[in-house]
Amino acid sequence: MLYIFFSYLGDRIILSNGKNLHRRRGCWPVSFKHKSQGKAFVSGLLIGQCSSQKDYVILATRTPPKEEQNENLKHQQKAKLDNLDEEWATEHANQVSRMLPGGLLVLGVFIITTLEMGNDFQNALRRLVFAMEKSMNKRRLWNFTEEEVSERVTLHVCSSTKKIFCRTYDIHDPKSSAKPADWKYQNGLSTSWLSLECTVHINIHIPLSTTSVSYTLEKNTKNGLVRWAKQIENGVYLINGQVKDEDCDLLEGQKKSSRGNVQATSHCFDVKVLTHLLLNSDRRSTATVQICSGSVNLKGAVKCRAYIHSSKPKVKDAVQAMKRDILNTVADRCEILFEDLLLNEVPEKKDSEKEFHILPHRVFVPIPGSTIMLCDYKFGDESAEEMRDHFIEMLDHMIQIEDLEIAEEINTACMRYSVNTEASWTAQMMNILKTN
Repeated sequence: MLYIFFSYLGDRIILSNGKNLHRRRGCWPVSFKHKSQGKAFVSGLLIGQCSSQKDYVILATRTPPKEEQNENLKHQQKAKLDNLDEEWATEHANQVSRMLPGGLLVLGVFIITTLEMGNDFQNALRRLVFAMEKSMNKRRLWNFTEEEVSERVTLHVCSSTKKIFCRTYDIHDPKSSAKPADWKYQNGLSTSWLSLECTVHINIHIPLSTTSVSYTLEKNTKNGLVRWAKQIENGVYLINGQVKDEDCDLLEGQKKSSRGNVQATSHCFDVKVLTHLLLNSDRRSTATVQICSGSVNLKGAVKCRAYIHSSKPKVKDAVQAMKRDILNTVADRCEILFEDLLLNEVPEKKDSEKEFHILPHRVFVPIPGSTIMLCDYKFGDESAEEMRDHFIEMLDHMIQIEDLEIAEEINTACMRYSVNTEASWTAQMMNILKTN
């Protein structure tokens, strides 16, 4: 049985005598009285962290309706399945996943209706969970391990009866059926987190062969990032200056309180990354000489953060969360840049011309009542008001401009792209590994 502990940041929801649901104003993403507001149903994302025994859900955020949906919903009295826009909800999941630091994931979806959910709604939520995970997985430079929890959550709240129905699906099994899950509430979950911080200096050189030079800048960059990701995955990670055994308790040696617990709120771990320059002695590499007609260079210093729950955290969990934040933040910045170039219809330069682009820098924001900070990415010409509005739209929580934490300088990271009309011979280390 999977137990899911739920906490909205800054507020509490409790079960009184195990029967009646009591809530403070602002806890749920919407009021249970949403029917009177003319809305057929409200759906959104559940955000949190997986573990072998429990899933910790720390935030629920409504999927913003399309403008045409806002008009249509005013005239609807019953929840209609057709209005659960799978493509729109999946895009929201993609956008929100960029705003999550290492260790946090989109764990599933919720829906609040005035009706108890029938099979059609269950099937719709199931399809939505699988579609979201498939879409988000395409963008990742990393893969889930076999040991990780592969179940994702669907939550249905009936606003008329106040009943809650929670189910999980195994996203690795396309034929998986729903499993019931317990939905419980836990005080203090918002502050029960350990944070890790790291500054990574990147200098990624991506040679372009005569074949690949005809590809788009986006495709060439992604191909190069896949090779760079292997370096990050195989790196050595120092936590507070020490290399620790991956199976050790992250809090080992930390001072405990009178109750025998380590106070998580006071712990922020400094992480440094050392990447291998040489391959293991039991492997060999071959250098291939190719005709290269250009290159892409990514260079700069990026701020990374990750969070893990303070319940028996392992070193390997902390390192894994940090690795994924490093990979995510670099890939996301590049993706956002390409979207911006496409949106503004900036043509790619040809022949010997060079391109220089500043990658967006990272902005963090705290969620009231929590030690966790979420993030977004800002171009130099974007205002603080625009950043605040985007946070509010994507996360469905009020954010103040003064809460925005600019973690990096505007020109902290950049991309250079050059193509030569006359190809030159370049020795390219292809990372072709052969086992002896």
